[in-house]
Amino acid sequence: MKSRKMVIAAVLALLSLPVVLVLIEAMTYHVRNRSNGTIVSSGLKHEYVLYVPKSYDRTKPAPLIISMHGAGLWGAGQRDVSQWNRVADEHGLIVVYPTGGSGRGFKVWEAATEPGDSRDVRFLSDLIDTLSVSYNIDSTRVYADGLSNGGGMAFVLSCTLPNRIAAVGLVASAQLLPWEWCKDPRPVPMIAFHGTAEKFTPYHGGKTFVATRAFPSIVTWTEKWARRNRCAPNPIDSVVAEDVTRRAYVGCAGGADVVLYTVLGGGHTWPGGGRLPESWLGRTSHSIDASRTMWEFYRQHPLTQ
Repeated sequence: MKSRKMVIAAVLALLSLPVVLVLIEAMTYHVRNRSNGTIVSSGLKHEYVLYVPKSYDRTKPAPLIISMHGAGLWGAGQRDVSQWNRVADEHGLIVVYPTGGSGRGFKVWEAATEPGDSRDVRFLSDLIDTLSVSYNIDSTRVYADGLSNGGGMAFVLSCTLPNRIAAVGLVASAQLLPWEWCKDPRPVPMIAFHGTAEKFTPYHGGKTFVATRAFPSIVTWTEKWARRNRCAPNPIDSVVAEDVTRRAYVGCAGGADVVLYTVLGGGHTWPGGGRLPESWLGRTSHSIDASRTMWEFYRQHPLTQ
């Protein structure tokens, strides 16, 4: 009888094991993806994930990287995709991954609806102020980058906060605002990465299922940014890897270079970053590390007044 009870107990334990594993996985997911900071801006609560490397020294001003997620993602998701923390450890950077929007709804940045002085712009400006109180932030080295919709928001910041953002980075960027919307003529350095096999924000431009308006050609978009920065008209093209080419506009006003990395066969992904579902978003190239390459570009472009 005792043996039978032990067998039944063992069977019940095995049957409950998948449930336990699911609960453990759910808890791990929650812990890994929760924010570690909040602020109130425009009367709304906003969340972010902040990373401060162990090498941070309060006596030395540290650069700040603001890295923004794509539509439907969140701060911790952008952390895992971009892998900026690795670069922060190597170079003593502070990185913040804000979450667009507020509340429990779909997370998206106001980067396609004539935002002007939008709530998201105020949130990000307030976030810089908040972090500058707690940490020794180098005000001449605040940079903003993003994936997809987050890249669109980086463009918005270049037009609305050019006095605070030293340079921007765009990855698989979703640009739906017309250039005429950008009223501030001040040159802002820009580095971009875009795949030629994009299904969401096509490299050569056009409409897709993710937006009602057509996306611009990335090559043309980059050329317009170079004109904004008053760069020399003829770009310098080079081959970086078997599947990566580089186009650089130099001789720009204030040294505000414009660089485009084209990833041949690349998808809606972050080169060198965390892997995303390839069957849905396309291939992630590891021939180049977008975050490390961005930092090399950023460090050459502090804010100039």
